[in-house]
Amino acid sequence: MPIQSVNPATGELLRSFTPLNDETLLQKVGLADIAFASYADVPLTHRALCMRKLAYLLESETEDLAQLITMEMGKPIVAARAEIAKCSTVCRYYAEHAARILAPEPIETDAGEVYVRWDPIGVVLAVMPWNFPFWQVFRFLAPALMAGNVCLLKHASNVPQCALAIEALVRRSGFPRGTFQTLLIEAAQVESVLAEDRVAAVTVTGSEVAGRAVAAQAGWLIKKTVLELGGSDPFIVMPSADMDQAIEAAVKARCVNSGQSCIAAKRFLIADSIYDAFELRFVSGMKSMKVGDPMAENTDIGPLATPEQLTELAAQVAAAVAAGGRILTGGKRLDREGNYFEPTVIAGVPRDAEVYRQEIFGPVALVFRVRDVGDAIEVANDTPFGLGASVWTRNQAEQKRFAQELAAGAVFVNAAVTSDPRLPFGGIKRSGYGRELSAAGMREFLNAKTVVIAEPVVLERTREVVQFEEELDEPEPAALTGQIIYPSDPEPAQRHL
Repeated sequence: MPIQSVNPATGELLRSFTPLNDETLLQKVGLADIAFASYADVPLTHRALCMRKLAYLLESETEDLAQLITMEMGKPIVAARAEIAKCSTVCRYYAEHAARILAPEPIETDAGEVYVRWDPIGVVLAVMPWNFPFWQVFRFLAPALMAGNVCLLKHASNVPQCALAIEALVRRSGFPRGTFQTLLIEAAQVESVLAEDRVAAVTVTGSEVAGRAVAAQAGWLIKKTVLELGGSDPFIVMPSADMDQAIEAAVKARCVNSGQSCIAAKRFLIADSIYDAFELRFVSGMKSMKVGDPMAENTDIGPLATPEQLTELAAQVAAAVAAGGRILTGGKRLDREGNYFEPTVIAGVPRDAEVYRQEIFGPVALVFRVRDVGDAIEVANDTPFGLGASVWTRNQAEQKRFAQELAAGAVFVNAAVTSDPRLPFGGIKRSGYGRELSAAGMREFLNAKTVVIAEPVVLERTREVVQFEEELDEPEPAALTGQIIYPSDPEPAQRHL
């Protein structure tokens, strides 16, 4: 079936693409393999020059690229511009810091010269999602290309134009042909690409289902994987928090990217003594979010990316209500063209409800009342996911306890969870494994090669040792050997005791 680009705000078909056939797909894999053979030897300074050129192109073409994002997946235009800016930032970060990250690390031992060098491993396949169609790709490609690896991108099928635009940008930046290629293929074709011996590893950002499928095959093939999957991030507010800041951050954290973000706050756990005040103001804040044309500058929430996403979200809201949840605002699809859903707040969903343990991808918030810090930690950790957690408290003892006991890949105190090129990003439990960004992310697809250069062992020849050696060279007395040694014998009898 064709790969289609459809405007989620209008339902208009923008472009349609035929998936690559098997022959062309193998040619692209072969080109990547050939590219790696020479690209690994390209000087780091040249790679950094290309990476800075890539950042420049992103900055100079921000408006066109942002509009492409908005047309293909519905992200409000202001947020789309911010996404492109973030991509530029990650390019500049690795251009500046790659030399430090990749530098050999000396290790002190008694074996001579010992160090660890970081070598690229080859062709890396990236299976990427639609919700941040540029950022998700760039936070992989920037460290991968700077490290000397080459990249194959299987992007989400609803953002093919974004995928092709990224490939064009990389090529125009001066990176050698074949170092980054977009594969317009269907999900079923990923298996054949990963099965190629010329593909060394795979990274997946997306659903738990996609992660399981790819990781299972990669495990059988003994190929390195990094998984960044779903999240059901808690947003915890304790009595000592700055209420104004917490509520403002809570609304933004739930509605970022129209609620379609793995690190968007999804479950709001509020201390009992401040719950009523928080609920009232939080509901008011959610109601104030403007839903509309994603191309409009004042739009806060655009359409969901696909009709399927809209249908799934509506079903989750219905399930929450059926389980005993109370809708405080919103709760239904907007009666208009496009994939729009109201900003929604639901209270009282029981912890044994199936929807309680699901990731909700859209502008829908679940709010819960908690007794104290211990109860908040218990509820926050009562999820199969473990990506991020946002905690609001000015009590330092509480801050330390939350940081220690929350089961998550990141804990942000008095701030909403976000990704940053300087910080390791990733989760635990069903949110995946491995890390992106920072030095940790770059080294996920590098070979930590231990090098030991042993020095020749030189023994000090002491006076006692020299004397002992001289004594061994002296003829042994006949009385000790039991044999008579005749000087004229060409081959004296063997000495023995």
